[in-house]
Parts: sequence; structure tokens; C-alpha cells
Amino acid sequence: MTDPSAPAAVSWRELLSPEHAGVAIVLAVGVLVGAINIYLASSLLPTAVAEIGGAGFYAWNMTVYLVAMVIATMLVSRFLARWGDVGAYLLGFGVFLVGSLACALSPVMPVLLAGRGIQGLGAGLLSGLAFAAVRSALPRRLWTRANALMSAMYGVGNFVGPALGGLFAQFGGWRLAFVSMAVIAALCGLLVPRVLPRGDRGDVRAPVPVVSLLLVTAAAAAVSVAGVLSGAAAIAAGIAVALLLVAVFVAHERRSELRVFPRPTYRPGSPLKWLYLTLALLAFGVAVESFLPLFGQRLGGLAPAVAGFFGAAISLGWSATQLVSSSAVKERTIGRLRMLGPLLLALGFLVQGLLQRQDAPLWLVLVWVPVLFIAGAGVGLAYPHLSVAVMSSTQDPGEGERAAAAIATVTSLSIAFGTAVAGALVNLGGSSMLDAARYMLFGFAIICAFGAVTARAASSTGSPASAGRPGS
Repeated sequence: MTDPSAPAAVSWRELLSPEHAGVAIVLAVGVLVGAINIYLASSLLPTAVAEIGGAGFYAWNMTVYLVAMVIATMLVSRFLARWGDVGAYLLGFGVFLVGSLACALSPVMPVLLAGRGIQGLGAGLLSGLAFAAVRSALPRRLWTRANALMSAMYGVGNFVGPALGGLFAQFGGWRLAFVSMAVIAALCGLLVPRVLPRGDRGDVRAPVPVVSLLLVTAAAAAVSVAGVLSGAAAIAAGIAVALLLVAVFVAHERRSELRVFPRPTYRPGSPLKWLYLTLALLAFGVAVESFLPLFGQRLGGLAPAVAGFFGAAISLGWSATQLVSSSAVKERTIGRLRMLGPLLLALGFLVQGLLQRQDAPLWLVLVWVPVLFIAGAGVGLAYPHLSVAVMSSTQDPGEGERAAAAIATVTSLSIAFGTAVAGALVNLGGSSMLDAARYMLFGFAIICAFGAVTARAASSTGSPASAGRPGS
């Protein structure tokens, strides 16, 4: 159902028209529930631990969830080939529903962690399906708007997750938070057969790339474990192991016929690898949100609730900006936005690091908010256009679905890496919270600035669509 002829401009009104609104809602909510649940449990755990115990497993709730999420995103193309859009989406919402109910009913912490793992599998499948199903569920002229809407859900989820979890925890209803997630999944599951096309099915006998899957899973596990370790040396060792596993994964994929990423990713002259790297560096930067509430409390003297909203400024900038930036249609403008996005993100971190003060006055704390919003705007400027470039990287439907689904894999893995690296940089500050904040913000400014280099490399290697055509 793709339309190769794209008009000069498409309004949000068309995407949200009666013809396409149902599809947009299902795709967006699928991403949203996964994003919300990354941080939802973190707000609920203190209340849950007081009831069911298991404080020793406290830090593992996000690790289990993120690793499961990464695994599921890599299997999206297989599920689409086996069951089509409708069947795969019903499976995703069904698995997420079961995981949410398991969390809600858990009598002990190990059961809660198992529920989080099942939730993560469903969330990863829904996130990957959202980007892959755009190709078959919507005409091509709506891809940029749809990608902007879905990627905005990551930002909205980062904001809503902690706030929603805190609200339920405040009233002692942590189980009801997971029940609410199950209800949302059930309602969306009922909507799926009504609004989504069945989708084309591929070779259901296609073998699973077991080696690639194991390597990425091990890398995700290593970096997630690094994020919960104490001590900069231990965290650095965990990150080094994860990077080594990623390098082995890339080397294996380049020579294997069974891959997670589409063939053009490893083809000389293809911009696809640079597009993925730019997306990875943008998602990597968002991980600083895990520590911003801590800085707000310790350096700015903010109350915990206020500091939590302060930490969501990056996500708000990300979500709000891309809803506007997605209107760009000129190739030169889009190329500039892809390069400007990482630079703006890095600049925001640099300025935020320079503005850090111990016992910062209120006026300075208020300045932090627009600076972080501008940093998040860098993600919003580039993310939807990078996503569409990835989706357009090949004319082959099967490879196109794999390329689109890998966007969620890259995003989830990058957030996990970013969280671990942020923890290592914070630990370098030792007992000084001011030094910790500066190490993290300046370090992320340097890392994210490389996104401009990868974005330029993607533009200089030519059209992704042409690079993905057979024989190119």
C-alpha cells in the first residue's frame, strides 16, 4: 500500500483523518506503552518492595525489561512473515497484556521480574512493528508524519512513565498501574483487526539468525548490568565487554546470510549504516534523563516531584519539535536537519554543563529547563527524517520491513548503552555531585557531537533508496 509519488507537503490533518486515524492510534500507542513502562516500574518499586520484598533485585527491573525489549525488536520481521501485520500486532499486545497482569499479581519479586521480562518482549515487538508496519499500513506520503508521531511517543513515555508511576505509588496502588497497562493493551488489541491491513506474509520457514541474536542479547545484557554496578572501573569493564560483543556481532553479520539488519547496511557505499549510527547517537543522548532529577535535587534544591518533571525537559523538547520538523520536504532542508539535530543536542549538554552550580539559585535552575528543552529539540529535528531514510533504504519489501524494525532495536540498545555510560561518568565525580554532573554532561556533549559526522557521511554516500536496489 505504498505510494511512490510523494506530494510536496502533507498536513497532520490527513494522518489523523478518519481513513488513517485508527492506524495512527494503534502504531503510536504500541510505542507509547513500551516507552512508559521503561520508567513506570522505577517509580513503583519502592512501594512494591515494601509489600513483597526483594530489595536485592531492585536494580534489575529495568535491566530485564530492556534486554527483553531488544531481543523482541530483532524478531519483528520473522513475526511479520509468519502472521502478517494483524497477527503480529495481536501477539505483541497479547504478550504485553500477560506481562502486565503477571506484574500486577506478583506475590514476590522474582515473579515481578519475570512479568517485566514478558512485558519487555511485548513492548519490543510493538515498538519494532510500529516502524515496520508503516510501510504497509500507510501511503508513503504519510511516512514522515507517522514516524514523527511514533518517535514522539518515546518522549511522551519518558515523561508520563515516572509521573504515572509516582501517582499510583502515592496512593499505594502500584498493582493498579500494571492493570491499567493491561487494559490499554486489551483495548488496542480489539482495535487492531478493524484498522490494520493483514499485510503480506513472507517465507515463514526463514531461519532465525541465532548467532546474531545471541551476540546482541549478550551485549544488551552486559551494558544493562554495567548500568547497575557500583564503581567506575566495573561499569567501564561492562561497557567494554558490550562494545566487544557489538564488534563481533557486526563482523558476523557482514559475512553471514542470516542477519538482523538488512543487507544494504553492510554494503560499501550504502548510507544505511551511517543512518543507524546517527539514530543511535541521538537515542544515546536521551539517557541523561535518568540522572537529571538527581542533579535537580542535589544542586538546585528542587523537591523530588518537581525535579522529576525537570528531568523530562529533554523528552518534551524531542516530542514537540519533531511534530513541527516533520513538515520539511525539501531534500536540502532535510539533510541540514539531520546534521543540525546532533549538534543542537551536544550544544545543549555543553551549555547545561557550564551552567551547573552547587546550591544554584532559583533563577539559574529555571534557565536549565529551556536549555534542556533545546537539547531535546535536536533529537526532534533529525529523528523522523532519519527514520524515513532508513525505511526508504530498499525497494525490497522484506528487507524494508527489516530495516524499519531495526530502528527500534537501535533505539532500545542505545538507551541501554547511554544509561550505563551516564552511570560511569557520574561515578567519576566521586562524592562531588557538581563534578558528577559536569563529567556526564560534557562527556555526552562530546559523544553526541559525532552524530553530525555520521549524518554528513550518510548524506555524502548518496541516496539510501538507490543504495538498496539490487545490483547497486
